[in-house]
Amino acid sequence: MENPSLKNLTDPDFGKPPIKQNEILQRLGDPHIKSFNYMLDKGLSKAINDMTPIEFTLNDRKIKLMIGDYSFAKPAVPFGTIGVRNNAIFPTECRQRSATYKGKLMVTVNWFIDGEQQQSFQKDLGDVPIMVKSDCCHLSKMSPKQLVKHGEHEQEWGGTFIVKGNEKLVRMLLMTRRNYPTAIRRSGWKQRGALFSDSGVSIRCVRDDQTGTTNVLHFVTDGTAKLMFSHTKILYYTPLCLMLKCLCDYPDQYIYQKLMQGYEDDMYFADSVRTMLRAVHVENLHTSEECKAYLGKMFRVKFYECPEWSTDIEIADFILKKCILIHLDSNEDKFNMLVFMAQKLFRFAQDKCKIEGADAVMMQEVLLGGHLYLQLIKEKLSSWLNGLKINIFKHAKASNFSLGLNEIIKAAKSSGGLERQLELFLATGNLNSPSGLGLMQDKGLVIMAENINRMRYMSHFRAVHRGAFFQEMRTTEARQLLPDAWGFICPAHTPDGAPCGLLNHLAMDCVVVDAPDEDKVKNVPLVLTELGMIPLKYAETLDLKSSYVIQLDGRIIGYVDSGNAARLADKLRLFKIKGKVIPDTLEIVLVPLKKTVSQYPGLFLFSGPARMMRPLMNLLANSIELVGTFEQVYLDVCVSPEEAYKGVTTHMELSKTAFLSNLAQLIPMPDCNQSPRNMYQCQMGKQTMGTPCHTWDLQSETKLYRLQTPGTPLFRPVHHDRIGLDDFAMGTNAIVAVISYTGYDMEDAMIINKASEERGLAHGSIYKSEFVQLEHSASYFSRDKEGKNLAEFLDEDGLPYLGRRMVDGEPHYCYFDTDKATYVTKTFRGKEECFLHSVKLCGNMGVKDPPQVACLTYRIPRNPSVGDKFASRAGQKGICSQKWPTEDLPFTETGLVPDIVFNPHGFPSRMTIAMMIEIMAGKSAALHGRVHDATPFRFTEEDTAIDYFGRLLEEGGYNYYGTETMYSGIDGREMNAQIFFGVVHYQRLRHMVSDKWQVRSTGPINILTRQPLQGRKRGGGVRFGEMERDALISHGASFLLQDRLFHNSDKTTAFICTSCGTLLGPVTVVTRMADKPHQSDTLEMCRLCEHGKNIEQIEIPYIFKFFVTQLASCNINVKIGCQKV
Repeated sequence: MENPSLKNLTDPDFGKPPIKQNEILQRLGDPHIKSFNYMLDKGLSKAINDMTPIEFTLNDRKIKLMIGDYSFAKPAVPFGTIGVRNNAIFPTECRQRSATYKGKLMVTVNWFIDGEQQQSFQKDLGDVPIMVKSDCCHLSKMSPKQLVKHGEHEQEWGGTFIVKGNEKLVRMLLMTRRNYPTAIRRSGWKQRGALFSDSGVSIRCVRDDQTGTTNVLHFVTDGTAKLMFSHTKILYYTPLCLMLKCLCDYPDQYIYQKLMQGYEDDMYFADSVRTMLRAVHVENLHTSEECKAYLGKMFRVKFYECPEWSTDIEIADFILKKCILIHLDSNEDKFNMLVFMAQKLFRFAQDKCKIEGADAVMMQEVLLGGHLYLQLIKEKLSSWLNGLKINIFKHAKASNFSLGLNEIIKAAKSSGGLERQLELFLATGNLNSPSGLGLMQDKGLVIMAENINRMRYMSHFRAVHRGAFFQEMRTTEARQLLPDAWGFICPAHTPDGAPCGLLNHLAMDCVVVDAPDEDKVKNVPLVLTELGMIPLKYAETLDLKSSYVIQLDGRIIGYVDSGNAARLADKLRLFKIKGKVIPDTLEIVLVPLKKTVSQYPGLFLFSGPARMMRPLMNLLANSIELVGTFEQVYLDVCVSPEEAYKGVTTHMELSKTAFLSNLAQLIPMPDCNQSPRNMYQCQMGKQTMGTPCHTWDLQSETKLYRLQTPGTPLFRPVHHDRIGLDDFAMGTNAIVAVISYTGYDMEDAMIINKASEERGLAHGSIYKSEFVQLEHSASYFSRDKEGKNLAEFLDEDGLPYLGRRMVDGEPHYCYFDTDKATYVTKTFRGKEECFLHSVKLCGNMGVKDPPQVACLTYRIPRNPSVGDKFASRAGQKGICSQKWPTEDLPFTETGLVPDIVFNPHGFPSRMTIAMMIEIMAGKSAALHGRVHDATPFRFTEEDTAIDYFGRLLEEGGYNYYGTETMYSGIDGREMNAQIFFGVVHYQRLRHMVSDKWQVRSTGPINILTRQPLQGRKRGGGVRFGEMERDALISHGASFLLQDRLFHNSDKTTAFICTSCGTLLGPVTVVTRMADKPHQSDTLEMCRLCEHGKNIEQIEIPYIFKFFVTQLASCNINVKIGCQKV
């Protein structure tokens, strides 16, 4: 689609679901769904195979427990539910009744006694949340027509979990690239131990089941290296050569040769290697077995997963398998990788190779929801097996206990399931994990997919977060947008404020790849050998000084001569483009050796999932190729054919706007705006009132915003049509006059034509839903037939009539309370006028005899009022300052009166030229009945947009510059100045005065400080901040200050002794007369002066009294000087 059009408004098939879904929109949910499907198909079986069996002794017999098989069932009603026509549960039902969309997880438990397998049994681990549109969801592979039939939108793309009626999305986090040793400097590493430096080579190892752990090879300033590995969040450090000797039984000479291969001339490295090898012998460890026994003996206490009968060598093997370079299966591969890391570390420590860092996009990938869910299930299954072991021990305390199938099934029944833990994780986003799953945070992993409008909902699925840890850092390194992010991370779509640069959004064409075909990955070494790679077994005869190492997913597979490396990479790229023999998502990174200090050289290949890639035109093959973040850095990419240099340029962009995100591509002509304005529009577009959904009668969301009279923009980018945004329209085409007409349009304020507002300009409404649950299961909704005038307000079922205007104090609903055997009528409590939109009775299948629940949805009309926020699509936000009578507004020669009056002072400093172009383009579009293309980079400096639209206006008989002669609405005289006048697409934002106004005289206070509480909902005080305080001080308004900060805050009375100046001395003494014991007299006495002559009553802030008391507890006495005025 090259140009936008208005054909969709006159299409005869308008309103009918299309045959196919929109590919661009389906791409939003793809990474989430594919990662979840990977868990269902292969991931969980690989995780189960990798799980450590639980082994223990019971009555002198060795017992082993492990998970065998598993199965997920699609969401269905519980077995035995009466009156069910269709067993399937669909997502819309869960949204409406505030339930969780979940299916049953069954596992097979295998158990062994003294090595002999016993009869396996199946265990139901509960209903676990299922991702919408995954293979385990009923909506999977449905056509748009079927989706509409089942209460969904025709373009539903899935990717969310429905938990308690809310759509939850596992946040995509940026992680360090898997299985690649990265050279990093961190000052915090110096604190890890004596003589530790800030230099290290870090590798994030990830297995096929997505289990991840980090190993760091640290450079120690005495010339040695130590390897860090972690277990249950605790870090351990071991000498490098000890680990090398544990991995393989090689003599010291061979280890020395392997480490020095290619660096024979580096005397410092040679000396360091000899020192490290001697250090192992100093500990009296000479053979591989002795090193393993030593390692196992040291760590036996920490690795409780190993059975108690394990030898030290077996524990060492367990450590090597589960904690050291876990992405590699063979010890030889681990040995080779550690040798490579050591060589890179010493080059890095000597400043002979550049720092790589973890903040560059080339060193990052994405953590996907399905992969995190898989890791969580794996860990919870392991915890469940441990719980089963504990329950077996509990049952074994019985005198007649004999472990058999019945006993172990009984123990499994009381071990619970995974349902509650997984649901809690998705509901709160908090991770409760002993290992931490290799993440730097355990909170905020799940977000609510807010559906304020279409743009807001879409943006959640492309958002990538750097991590909560970086939000607290003082440095700005993690927030910077580096050049290698071009085409992967959108430069305009990031919030301003605290999350700026940390919460980013993927560019339009960026894809997050899925797990590749394993057979094609196995073909890669064979293809490379045919193309000239020297396999690892022949590497000893090779001169490695003039060779590059070749790695595939963190495994060294061979070497290539540096002269042939570029040719080999180019040939491999052609195989990749075809995608028949090797995966088309393979990332081929050739880091060349340069004369200057540069990145550590080698040919690195990546085929794993969760990497960011984007399509580019390969000029050599003249075909589209997927290029990764690391790969792009060493390619030469041009934007247009004119920029290509023959023999140098390798790739070309598919589109000039491919580097922008979905939302940034909806900004009209962003190339004509100042960059912050484009950032503001990306944020404000997500706060616009619009059309969030089509299923208004099926909604139970707490709050939804709806614009009643949206219009399609007349000046818009082609992306607007590509994603069908007119189906979820937002914004209004308004006639705008750029004129400083009254004093009410200063400082971003704007005036709205009162007549336009009365005719429905930007009229909106809010939909609010509330659930009413009865206390007892036998109680039911019903109208009290004897209740006076109840029929006027409530229907026979005890619930209000549809469309009824709800007024505070009127009957809300009525029910029969079986416990008290009476009818109970509840009254409506609401501060503003609303109408009942829908009533739904909700079922609850998870509980036996559930109480009745009704969901009531109200519609609150919201006309634009003074103080409501509006914005144009150029980031020009402003509030409505006045509704001006139409007869007092200026008018043109043709009788047009503006809907909105915009202050001209908003243009010069903001430099939003795109809005000026839009005023002219919107005017010419309305004039000629066309829609104009606002896609960026269409116009040039020679062929300008202003000239094009100016000529169109001239053809229609208007001024070339978009100005018009206007007449004053007050006295009818012609204005001397020519007024810029046209059509702009305005957005009404969700920030409304009706939701924000706050007033208070007295109300709830803090118990400790006796100052008003904060928060509008709690009846708190109106905020009086530092700036307000400074303003009153600078005006010298002392009475106002006293009123705000004293009388309306924590004013209190206290007694003070004027002679010693203490607040804490005066106490009230009660005296009783001997002859009249029932009468008493009170007198204030000072404990320090021992008399009450100088006691006075004063008014002070309570917080001061509290402060004096606190200081007294620290043995500090406060004396106050007092005198009578």
